[in-house]
Amino acid sequence: MTSSPRIRTAEKLSGVSYSLRGPLAAQAEQRRAAGQDVLALNLGDPAAHGLPPAREVVRAVRDHLDESCGYSSAAGLPEARDAVAQHYRGKGLHTVRPCDVYLGNGVSELAPLSLHALLDSRDEVLIPAPDYPMWTASVVMAGGRPVHYPCDEASAWYPDPGDVARRVTDRTRAIVVINPNNPTGAVWPREVLDGIADVARRHGLVLLADEIYADFLYEGTRHTPLAQCAPDVPCLTFGGLSKRSRIPGYRMGWTVLTGCRGAGRDYVAALDTVASLRLCPNVPAQRAVAVALSIDDTAALTSAGGQLRLRRDHLCRLLAGLPGVHTVKPHGAFYVFPRITRDRYRLGDDDSMAAHLLHEEGLFIVPGSSLGPVPPGHLRLVTLPPPDVLNEAVTRLGRFLERRRTPGSQKPILRRFADEVPPN
Repeated sequence: MTSSPRIRTAEKLSGVSYSLRGPLAAQAEQRRAAGQDVLALNLGDPAAHGLPPAREVVRAVRDHLDESCGYSSAAGLPEARDAVAQHYRGKGLHTVRPCDVYLGNGVSELAPLSLHALLDSRDEVLIPAPDYPMWTASVVMAGGRPVHYPCDEASAWYPDPGDVARRVTDRTRAIVVINPNNPTGAVWPREVLDGIADVARRHGLVLLADEIYADFLYEGTRHTPLAQCAPDVPCLTFGGLSKRSRIPGYRMGWTVLTGCRGAGRDYVAALDTVASLRLCPNVPAQRAVAVALSIDDTAALTSAGGQLRLRRDHLCRLLAGLPGVHTVKPHGAFYVFPRITRDRYRLGDDDSMAAHLLHEEGLFIVPGSSLGPVPPGHLRLVTLPPPDVLNEAVTRLGRFLERRRTPGSQKPILRRFADEVPPN
């Protein structure tokens, strides 16, 4: 009996990875299935950490299920698109119309659609490093080539627009901006955004603004929509309800087009074609858009005394108690991106560090090496869990580091943090 020929896979997948749900996540699931303890700080899922959505949002979906069995238009329900357009006009983008809004099954669907409509083979897209890996993978899947521009940890994780400009070639088609940033929590200031917008303006590039965390800001930090800096440049602004309304399982996101009239008309036509191929977005979730955007409850979570603010501050304090662990305090989103001093601990590369953390301590985090070309020694942790879970996570990290301490270096603080409570 002859064996069947081996099925050849797509070569482009060799450049695609998604560590948040990749092989390490599969190992974590295997540990859980075997009855072993796993403490997961890998996914930014508010609903999984005791931060439920507003009841009105859930009710809006439930009450309209009977009318949501058929398709909507390819870009989404008119009333939902109108609600998104009004939301962005309230943010100062006064030219946004409902026809400029495309709804989708989360930004993770809309980002690839936008790239498929834009890229030919080997076209380049500038992406920040560190980055949310969906963007790098989506560029590769669309046949393009990701080119990363660094964000500087010593400068609060901001990029240098001049460095971005130096990476533009005749193959460059777009610049991705993730602001507030995942994984660093940095909120880029207006002058940085103006500089990047000017690069796009001078070179005829499209701006892709991932602003899914725009509502999660701390200590009075101001977020400037990139589209405000570039009214004359084609800009796609991505947002959604997954984080803002704490319903990631509903898969409801959008992209809003500005600066696309005139020179951008051909791109809009291409985007219409690509969007129509998926027939339509999730119709039941579209019913929640107008209600969700009428409720602004994130400020109660991020202001002084709010749960997200308390948890972020608590985790930063715990990490500061570990010698050789340095964290730039995030001013947006709900992640920290600490760096572990490599001459203090014997760690190996970031992937092996994360794998050993899982197997030795049952702590599942995302290694920095999975988030673009960044200096070694970084980890991404979510700040969403309640204080007792964060206490346990840092206790496990401290034990792990103690076993790898180089001779003569200061010991990590190895007490259990069970009695640590965030101050009100």
